[in-house]
Amino acid sequence: MKNNDKYQKLGLMVGLELHQQLDTTRKLYCHCPTVIRDEAPDGKFIRRLRPTQSEMGTIDPAALFEYQKKKKFCYEYYYDTTCLVEADEEPPHDLSEESIDICLTAANFLKSNPVDEIHPMRKIVIDGSNTTGFQRTAIIASGGLVNVSGKKIGIQTICLEEDAARKIADDDENNLRVYRLDRLGIPLIEVATDPDIQTPSEAQDVALAIGLLLRSTGRVKRGLGTIRQDVNISIKDGAIIEIKGFQQLDMLSTLVELEVQRQEKLLEICHILKNRGIVPDDIKNSITDVTSIFAESESKVIRNALKNDGAVYAVRLPGFAGLIGTEIQPERRLGTEFSDYAKFWGGVGGIFHTDELPKYGITEHDVTQLKNLMKADEQDAVVMVASSVERCKDALKAVIGRAKEAVLRVPAETRTPLPNGTSKYARPRPGSSRMYPETDVRPVKITETRLRKIRMNMPETIEKREKRFVNEFGLSPDLAHQISRSINIDIFEQVVRETSVSPTLIAATLENTVVSLHRDQIPTENLLDRHFIELFRFIEKKEVSTEAIPTVLTHLARNPNQSIEEVLASTDLSMASRIEIEETIKKIVRDREDFIREQGERSIGGLMGIVMKELGGKVDGKIAKEILAAAIKKQLGI
Repeated sequence: MKNNDKYQKLGLMVGLELHQQLDTTRKLYCHCPTVIRDEAPDGKFIRRLRPTQSEMGTIDPAALFEYQKKKKFCYEYYYDTTCLVEADEEPPHDLSEESIDICLTAANFLKSNPVDEIHPMRKIVIDGSNTTGFQRTAIIASGGLVNVSGKKIGIQTICLEEDAARKIADDDENNLRVYRLDRLGIPLIEVATDPDIQTPSEAQDVALAIGLLLRSTGRVKRGLGTIRQDVNISIKDGAIIEIKGFQQLDMLSTLVELEVQRQEKLLEICHILKNRGIVPDDIKNSITDVTSIFAESESKVIRNALKNDGAVYAVRLPGFAGLIGTEIQPERRLGTEFSDYAKFWGGVGGIFHTDELPKYGITEHDVTQLKNLMKADEQDAVVMVASSVERCKDALKAVIGRAKEAVLRVPAETRTPLPNGTSKYARPRPGSSRMYPETDVRPVKITETRLRKIRMNMPETIEKREKRFVNEFGLSPDLAHQISRSINIDIFEQVVRETSVSPTLIAATLENTVVSLHRDQIPTENLLDRHFIELFRFIEKKEVSTEAIPTVLTHLARNPNQSIEEVLASTDLSMASRIEIEETIKKIVRDREDFIREQGERSIGGLMGIVMKELGGKVDGKIAKEILAAAIKKQLGI
């Protein structure tokens, strides 16, 4: 069976939500710059966040989940690039008009329909990532489509929202999480697709296509962490699973494949449990103190728990024998899912279960005693936790709830992606009660005049730019593909516009030479636009040879405050005069007269390397070859 047929039979449906930071001069609700800082912050403050009821009198389950962790949040700030708006000590300013225009440009690319008036909404978020306890988001447009390999993928909405604060550290000992406010409030565009995607590879292709359209605006940030994807995945008889914050675009298809695998395995486990006659009511909310069995245990985890006045508690799971150890994703089992629930709801380090015992210092005798005490038969499994009494009970309550779900269905939940493409439980799926109107920000009318201006000033798409670079500048298709998608695109077009240097040389320098230097541990991140502009102007004036480019860039990367003149003076890379070149080549020809007589004109190729080495990058290769060829022909009497 072909893979596509397999996923069609499974009823795979995938929807994407792409979040891309916008490259604006100010944040969405204040006038602070959109910069990320590495230096030490100027100050900090600590807050607790609490969930509130919606207008319907309900509390969002995801918000309640976060509140039950009882975390405190420390927020780090800077005096000059964050303000009282991020600290929630001042009302938000008006929406950034610049951000709205970028979103409207993207909407035009995606043939989406702009709203008549923008009304920001509040979305409850109390994981600490926003000081207010909510995130502001606003619908900019709805509908539209993106064409991918001849298939139309529907667009649900295009939204404008504020990015979250940046998590710096977790202090588990004090139940404290540290955030930094530099990222909070950076504008994000969110593009949500319809669940029209039907294969893992198609998901990756759609994400790439939308990402390229957003980059075509020329107003989005680049680099790690500037674009994130939330992936909604479901199969027939499974559940809608939201995997949030995925950043590795090249592994998106793997993420979808492994989530499909997980849901298939969970459905198989559900089927086995039903065949064993297990129903949710068979799993009792009975948690037993089994500390006495492990009083002399060799297990380090258990010993440490007991040393700290902890205990060991256990629960019997009827019918689960042999199933908790079932692998549902690479390096992840049903027991790993249970453990995730125990960790998040109980704050414990993990669980033990009889499918994996004896192990970890727990003996066969311990297991026999445990099963006898728990009255577990051959089809039953026992799960136990070692920690404080309260944590043990909270953790095992979560395991019981997850085990009951395993009998019935694949539970709908929000998950966190892991580096290998698998995922782990993050929190329950949010409810509909988490959104409500924002009362502190004025609505923004979208006029026809504004839309007309957007349509008249639409930027070139990356695909069109790539074709233009081939046809207009003579770049190879590969080089045109590279530079049209590169962060160096602006500097490329500026140098091409302002100098007569070959576009191929400019593109190859930016995309290949710089990459090669970076691989050689040269600090190319120190190279600025002005360095490249100056370098190519010197090349245009024939004051620097193309062969000297790697050496000059290396020196500039290590000494970024120097000018090209200073680099040339310190490296002796100024272009040699024609007289100096001719004299050097004459000497090389005289010294190798026999070789030239033997090889004839073929000696040109053999001597070019010697010429370039002798002149040390102070001559253009084309000029050197012309002079060498003339000297050899004269020597041969041609």
